[in-house]
Amino acid sequence: MNLKVHHSLHYTYDNPVVLDQHTLYIYPRPYPNQRVIDYSLFIDPRPSNIVRNVDTEGNSQQVAFFFNGPVTGLTVDVVMTVTSEPFNVFDFVLFPFSTKNFPFLYEDRIYKYLIPYLSRNDVTNNVEQFARKIAAGVNWETVPFLVQLSQYISENFIYRNREFGMAYPPDDTLRDRMGSCRDYSRLFISACRSLGIAARFVSGYLYGNPLQAHELHAWVEVYLPGAGWRGFDPTEGKAIINNHISLGASADFDQLAPVMGSFRGFANASLVTRVDIEMV
Repeated sequence: MNLKVHHSLHYTYDNPVVLDQHTLYIYPRPYPNQRVIDYSLFIDPRPSNIVRNVDTEGNSQQVAFFFNGPVTGLTVDVVMTVTSEPFNVFDFVLFPFSTKNFPFLYEDRIYKYLIPYLSRNDVTNNVEQFARKIAAGVNWETVPFLVQLSQYISENFIYRNREFGMAYPPDDTLRDRMGSCRDYSRLFISACRSLGIAARFVSGYLYGNPLQAHELHAWVEVYLPGAGWRGFDPTEGKAIINNHISLGASADFDQLAPVMGSFRGFANASLVTRVDIEMV
């Protein structure tokens, strides 16, 4: 299917400011089943230059440079059409076959690339015990664990829409049994890493869920030997099929905001953002 996304962000400053460079993660990440058909980007005030890069984790990055005078607002408006083909998310073979169960060790040639995605910075005893309980319930089978972890968070936690702000620490989400898609994803990542499964944060859009119809969405990808990176959405409670559009993936949960930058001056900033997705 073809999905058309219109994403607008408007920043307002209560006093004139001078814009420094801004980094945009608002271009779809390439996948075998996902490609861009059409894309347009409008920025006001108009940047003096936009440099398009690929960052260290393979994400499309656009850096806007401004040499304008003082402004009282910044608008970023994107319209994109992406074709997203259906596929069987479980059509893979784990290899070595022993990784059907976990914990397992990644081969040395792979492990060196996965070190950032195995960081235990967020792992606490509570999170690890939570993960172990889920794992024991599925006899420590790798794929059933990931499916059950997604379903458990989706079915037993209360979803709370929170447009802005950093994802809460996993311990907080686990304690409160409540959170946004960012919070759920950060907990899911921490639970996976606590048991030695490489996991990363993904930012993008979700088509078909009324709760996410006008919001940026977040989910998780885990690295499975023989299968590569595979997506799981603890908000939806299921594996990723073809209604997610990825903008970026990172070992860190706080590095993929669609627009990141700074300004010079003394002002308070406010943001109004809107996402609309339709099938075309």
